Amino acid sequence: MTRKTDKKHTITSLHGPASVATHSTHGHPQHRHHPCPASPGPSNYQIMNEPFVAIRRKMDLLLDFGQLLMENGANTNHLQRDMMRAATYMGIPPQYVHIHIAYMTLMLNINDEKHSYTAFRKTPTHGVNMTILSTLSKLTWKAIEQNFTLDEFEDHLKTIAQAPPKYSTSILAVAAGLACGAFTILFGGSFFSAIMTSICALVGFFIRHLCRHFKINFYFGVVAAAFTATSAAYLLHTTLGSFEIIYAMVSCTLFLIPGIPLINAVDDMINNHIVSGMTRAMHTLLIVSSMSVGIAMALYFDHVSTFTHLNITPAVVSPIQAIAAAVGAVCFSVIFNTPYRLLWIIALGGIISVITRNVLIVNFGFTLVGSSFVAAAIIALLALRFYKFFRTAPLILSIPSVIPMIPGVLLYRFLFGLLTINSLTPENLLFALRSGITGLMTVICIAIGVSIPHIFARSYLDRKKALSLDKALEARKKVL
Repeated sequence: MTRKTDKKHTITSLHGPASVATHSTHGHPQHRHHPCPASPGPSNYQIMNEPFVAIRRKMDLLLDFGQLLMENGANTNHLQRDMMRAATYMGIPPQYVHIHIAYMTLMLNINDEKHSYTAFRKTPTHGVNMTILSTLSKLTWKAIEQNFTLDEFEDHLKTIAQAPPKYSTSILAVAAGLACGAFTILFGGSFFSAIMTSICALVGFFIRHLCRHFKINFYFGVVAAAFTATSAAYLLHTTLGSFEIIYAMVSCTLFLIPGIPLINAVDDMINNHIVSGMTRAMHTLLIVSSMSVGIAMALYFDHVSTFTHLNITPAVVSPIQAIAAAVGAVCFSVIFNTPYRLLWIIALGGIISVITRNVLIVNFGFTLVGSSFVAAAIIALLALRFYKFFRTAPLILSIPSVIPMIPGVLLYRFLFGLLTINSLTPENLLFALRSGITGLMTVICIAIGVSIPHIFARSYLDRKKALSLDKALEARKKVL
């Protein structure tokens, strides 16, 4: 005769609210025994080879690990892959692990025929931190190869979570200004307009930093930053009377463009993670809409006809564009807290992506959409070829390299047109719609291009990683 027991446990969190786990199991009835001396806990061999030994702690660590990935910019595929590898390190077979990912919640179930444990973790904050993603990706392999105990794995997680940002706020502000100035050069502006753009972007970044410091609503902070930066550009335009300042009005808010969430949203949807992808897409839409509201507020009393019609498609290919692409890629990498050692390779990736796109447009008559897809695919293949040499994940190299190609201008140009629809002529409305469709298709094609290796060679790549993982596990068994 067996008896079913249900127990509820609370799993503590390193970073957020407590996670709730439920456990159901079948076992023999308990019999009264005489007190006996306390037995020692399970050995490290038992913990790492028996799935349900120390299961609550294992699930707690897996959720901590997944929360760090989710809150620092990992897409759903990346999150699932690394959490499954972490579970394998803990001795939990992949067929026992079931992960459900929603944008604000991680749910984890581990079960076999006799046991079932379920836990969830809220992930309320989201940002981008490439250093954390790169470190976590290496941590699971390091834990297997060096036979970490759970205590050692937890210590490494705490160290990663508590590590200060690599770049100070002042460096981030300068990076935001230079990134927007680089976009001005890529759009055909002069050095003077790039300098004015950088100044306006610095002002906007400072306002956004203040909003974050005082914990003001995230989207209102984007509105305030876009309003301030565009107002500064408009004041410079009216004061100096230079047409070049128009480029500053176009580019000064581009540091707010959610490039990585946009790419992750498309990546999730094309990999059949529809709910997560749609939620990410809605988040990015709200950010771009907030930018558009701030810009529209700043230009409410101004009717600059050339603002929305300014041509940003390259007419020639020049070395200046290569320099601007490198500066833009590196500056966005700094904003994303990318490790120092990878900045130079990302600069090279930015040059390759932008120059490839521009050459295809200027010399071969490609559209912006088609050329961006080809350039992103080339970057993805190069990242896949060399990521082991640089000891990081391929997406850490490829995504920052393609960020300078994100057509943020086209997206908020479309929303700006919708906000001012009452004053638009049919021609201007059609232009706004064309901008929105082109911008959306370009983002989709960039995301597909970055995902090309995983779309067409996923089974091969998964098989190759599985073989590497099996070898590492066999080596660990010999040590245990």
